[in-house]
Amino acid sequence: MRYRYRVLGLLFLLSIITYLDRVCISVAGPRIQKDLSITPPMWGWVMGTFTLAYALFEIPTGALGDRIGTRRVLTRIVLWWSAFTTLTGMVSGYSTLLVTRFLFGVGEAGAYPNSSASIHHWFPATERARAQGTVFMASRIGGALAPLLVVPIQFHYGWRASFWCFGGLGVLWAVLWYAFYRDNPTEIRGLSGEDLALANDTPRPQHKRMPLKAALRNGNVWAIMLMYHTYCWGSHFYISWLHTYLEKGRGFSEQQMGLFSMFPFILGAFANIFGGFASDTLARKFGLKWGRRIAGSLGLSLSGMFLLATALTPNRIAAVVFLALGYGSMDFMVASAWAVCLDVGQQYTGMVSGMMNTAGQLGSFLSSVVFGYLVVYFHSYNTPIILLATMVLISALLFLRINATSQLHPAPEAELTRV
Repeated sequence: MRYRYRVLGLLFLLSIITYLDRVCISVAGPRIQKDLSITPPMWGWVMGTFTLAYALFEIPTGALGDRIGTRRVLTRIVLWWSAFTTLTGMVSGYSTLLVTRFLFGVGEAGAYPNSSASIHHWFPATERARAQGTVFMASRIGGALAPLLVVPIQFHYGWRASFWCFGGLGVLWAVLWYAFYRDNPTEIRGLSGEDLALANDTPRPQHKRMPLKAALRNGNVWAIMLMYHTYCWGSHFYISWLHTYLEKGRGFSEQQMGLFSMFPFILGAFANIFGGFASDTLARKFGLKWGRRIAGSLGLSLSGMFLLATALTPNRIAAVVFLALGYGSMDFMVASAWAVCLDVGQQYTGMVSGMMNTAGQLGSFLSSVVFGYLVVYFHSYNTPIILLATMVLISALLFLRINATSQLHPAPEAELTRV
């Protein structure tokens, strides 16, 4: 097997573990809220405090990977979040839960920007979107598996036990990653064939600091950030509120909720990989600029319409179908968004990815908190979804402003010839 696919395999496993740990709290949400006497607005802050911390530390942790290498940074990230996954199962009240989830977000920040930087080191430009699609497909597999694993555990042993079980998975991954991965492909002994040719052609990690001010003066980077910010208003609903929405907003039982909550993530898994291949294919046919734009804007437009349908339908089964289609459509875009960060950022991929995800997680934070207050204000779990749908449609328009060929720094000539 080509070594770069082994690297992708490790990133695939990382993404599964990431979403198992994230979605675990969403699945256990109704039980936690009942056990700790947490109201909808309070629960919005529980989910939001993670994303706020995640947003605040995305840029520095992504930039740190550019400077010292993703091998060391990803190892630290995974060990940190594994510890706080375990500690989540030990909280005694609302305040300690807030602090634990905030520190969880601090530790996990930078996971996907550093994964993107690893893909940049190992994959040519025309394979990056599909590699990104594979990584995010894995995250949705983790989201789909979470209800299957969490519900039986919490049914028999309580919600705390589910966090203790998942806490050890990341430690094993960190050991494998540090043992097998290298930031510079030429450091791998016995590398041969196509991997060796790509290693010789791919720019070496520069480990240089890029001034943040220079990136913030770039209009293309702002388009990327605003697009992802508005997208995350919709996408984070599936991580933070989906299971509560199905149980309290649509009247499904806990067992039914566990089953139906899988569907969006299953569809999202297929959409991620399909969207990655579609983005690369469109980029070869129409060029990077319009190839990325078509794939991204199309997926977001469809998603916004499906979310509107979710809010407006009185049929709860139809709502599940529309929710799944909405998540699948927006996930069709994700590979293009992260590939754009590689296209634009080049050797500063970690920082650009971190900037995009910082803006996105600020959207996730606002979405989590605002949703809870809107539920109380409107006495409905459906009306707030109209706001989320509107934000996703705005994101579709913003994607048309992104130019993947406008690089923050010019790529080496060998890289440009493969685009």
